[in-house]
This record gives sequence, structure tokens and C-alpha cells, in this order.
Amino acid sequence: MPTPSPTNGSSANAPALDTSILPLGERAWRRILEHIIAVGDEAETSYLEVKSWLDLSGNDKAATAKIAKFLLGAANRLPRQAARNFQGYAVLVIGAEKDQARGVPRGIEAHELEDRLRPYYGAHFPGFELGRLALEADREVLFIISPPPQEGHSIFPCCKEYQGNNRQNSLENGAIYVRGSSNTRPARSEEVQDLVERARAHNKPPIDLEVTVIGDIHRVDDVEQVLEQWRECQEEWFIEQLSTETTRPFTFASFHGMPTMFRTLDTEQRDAALAEWRSKKIEQVSEGRKYFLGTGLAGAGIQVVSHGRFIAKPHLTVIFHDCEIFDYLAPEHADADKVIEPVLRMQDVIMPYYPPITSPIFSSNYPVEWRNRGTDAEVTLTTDSFRPETSWTSDLDDYVIVSRSPEASSIEVSWVLTEDGNDEVVTGHFHTPTEELVNAAELFKRTFLK
Repeated sequence: MPTPSPTNGSSANAPALDTSILPLGERAWRRILEHIIAVGDEAETSYLEVKSWLDLSGNDKAATAKIAKFLLGAANRLPRQAARNFQGYAVLVIGAEKDQARGVPRGIEAHELEDRLRPYYGAHFPGFELGRLALEADREVLFIISPPPQEGHSIFPCCKEYQGNNRQNSLENGAIYVRGSSNTRPARSEEVQDLVERARAHNKPPIDLEVTVIGDIHRVDDVEQVLEQWRECQEEWFIEQLSTETTRPFTFASFHGMPTMFRTLDTEQRDAALAEWRSKKIEQVSEGRKYFLGTGLAGAGIQVVSHGRFIAKPHLTVIFHDCEIFDYLAPEHADADKVIEPVLRMQDVIMPYYPPITSPIFSSNYPVEWRNRGTDAEVTLTTDSFRPETSWTSDLDDYVIVSRSPEASSIEVSWVLTEDGNDEVVTGHFHTPTEELVNAAELFKRTFLK
């Protein structure tokens, strides 16, 4: 094969290399070689290293040490990071540089190279593959291909010392080498710890998670009708009070049977207050629904048990399909005026009214979050760990869950779990029964009118 022609223009105009390819076979090697000729040393990354020339005759120990160093660094990569390019493989290309591929003399055999390298990486090393692209009758470009690292692989230390003229190419017996952004270097402490965790992964059993719902999944009908009726009551009470105040000016105090001690409201002010109140209908009903159901219904929670496995820093998302979720609010402080606010409150007469904060306040590191997402309710747990055979249970005073379908005797629940330092995504689903259907009018009476 003739030497590939250099590309015209600067390396900035060279097309990017598709790193999703599997770097095995002549077609893939040719694409990698063309990229190196186009950009030169800029091609070097954590998964690709380039040497324009190495003496592989067996007489140059430095050349063997350079290859060994690359393979050691490639073997000490983390699987989840390595998998992002070349499907986990790493490649050392020998005999190419910017604008040309001179190659190296033909004749090196894989078993000969392996015999020279084995003293540096030991007997249990994952090995490598040797690829070739012929340039001329006596020259070729070599591709030394390191396989993808795997969870459970041990750390691969250097097993033999080499001290060359250039300290950058030296190897230390017992040192751990890793791939940097474009070179191979000694590992830092945190990188060693990551490799320890990689080795431990081999002994971990698969995740077996049991997720159950505790507390109640509610069904309530006629909620909107009850809210509308209560809103009409608030308006009727206000208008009725106005009609009875024919002999004396209307005051907020007289409206509540209190001594007249606040400033009076004239007719224009009363009409303006009523008009403003009526304009807030959509917001009143929406917020009233949250307060009504959050106060009147019992809370729910999630119980998790990990069987036979410690799970570090789990991120568990539990989805209650076709459900709504509301903040749980203390029923002992139930206040009907917070369901639909009156046309006027005492605060409105003496000072501007600011709605009270009814949602619970949690610290930023609270392990449970919840929200409505589309037509589903979503709860996320981010605790420190799930310990094997130990129940982890969330509180029952965080949230209330209500099925959107009053006819549903059960709901579908699905979950997704990820673990810190683990690429595996574990999923599951189940059905859980709902409580008996509750009429909103009865719920309102026993919550607010007892």
C-alpha cells in the first residue's frame, strides 16, 4: 500500500476522528492513520498514542520500555471512562507522524514483542493485539491495541525497572502508571483509590433491590366541586355581610363580629376588593387543592431493602404513574381559610396580606425530594447508602400521593437506581393497591369543620 497522502491545509481543518469505531481491522486502522497524518501529535489522547519511530529490532530497550509503559497505563484505566472512545480499546501507533507515514521495518512478530514486554507487566496482564498496515515491501505501520479494562480487574503495577537517558521514559519497579490526557504517567493517590474500587467490583454480587410503598395511596372524587362550593361560600359570606350593613359603615371588624377598631371601607373599596378576589379564581383553586389534600390526607413513604449488597451513595428515583404528589401538611393546624382565602382578612384592612408559608422547609441535604412530572409523581432518594438486609425507610410526613383516577384500585410504580462509581442502571416496577375512594365533601368536613 502506498503511503497515504497528506491532507491539504492546517490540522484545524482536518475532519474529526470518529472515536465510536472499533479499532480492529484494516479499515479502522487506515482511518486512524489518516487522522494522525492530518494532525500529527494533536491526535494523542488518553486512548491514542503516536510514535513516529521506534527500533523494534530487540536491540533498543528504550523502545520496549515505551511500549510497556503505554500498555500499563492503558490497562489501568477505569471502564466507564475508557468506554467513551474506541469502545474501550486504546491504541499505540508506531511509524506515523504529521504529513507522513514512514513506518518501521517489517518482521516483528507478536510473540517476540510479548516476550520482551512480559517482564514489565507480569504473567496475569490482559495482553494486547498487534495490527499492521503495509506501506511498502519492507515497511509497515504498527498498531498495538490494548483491550478494554473491566470491572474486577486488579491494579497492574510495573514489574521491572528501566532507567534510560531520558527520565521521562524510565520505569519504576512497583509503580502504577495511568493514561493522562495525552501521555502515560505515575498514578495519583485518588487514581489509585479508583483502581482499588475497580478491583473490588469483581467481588460484588448483582444489585437486588426491594422497593415497597408504605402509607396510603389515596383516591378522592369531587375535589374541584368542593373547592368551587367553598369559594362560593366565601363570596356569599362577604356579600351577605355587605347587605346587612345598611345602618353603619362596613368594617372588617364588624364582618367578624369584633369591636369596630379598624378603618372603614367605602363602597368603591368593597367592590374593588371583591373584583380582585374574583380575578384570582384559577390560582385560588390550584393552591386550595394542594392545601386541602395535603392537610386532609395521610402521608406516604418508601421502604428500600438491598439484599446481599452494600450500595454506596444510591440515587433512587421512584415514579408513581398517573398520580399527583402534594406536600404533607400538619392536620392539627387545619385552617379552612387557607383552602380558599376570604375576600378580606383583617390583615388586608390594616396592612398588606402575605399568604402564609404552608410548604415544609427542609435542609439542602435532606435525602428525599418530590415533584409532579407530567401526569406522574416522582420521588428521588439520595441517602448515603443502602446497607445489606437493612431496611431504609423514608418519613411518612413528607408528601401525600393521590391517584389521578378515582376508579383505580391499584397504581403502577417503577424505579431506577444508580450507584456512585458503578455504571450499571438497575430498574424495577410493581403495582400497589390504593385506599378506598373518599368523597371530597366528607373529607372537607372532617378536616376543617369538625
